[in-house]
Amino acid sequence: MAKIILDRTQCIGCGTCWALCGKYFEMAEDGKSRLAGAKRGDKEELDIAQTDCAVEAAEACPVQCIEIK
Repeated sequence: MAKIILDRTQCIGCGTCWALCGKYFEMAEDGKSRLAGAKRGDKEELDIAQTDCAVEAAEACPVQCIEIK
């Protein structure tokens, strides 16, 4: 099993992750990224069975605030 970790304090709301991986990422009310289905907070984590497009989104993030473990 893999985990996506999103540090929302570093997110600039560019939208790259939503565009590349709408399965896991969505836009929040504040214009920053949010992990769909994750507990809300400054550092969100989501357990996933398949990394699918999440790796591509993490690599494309200009501020590198997405980590896949």
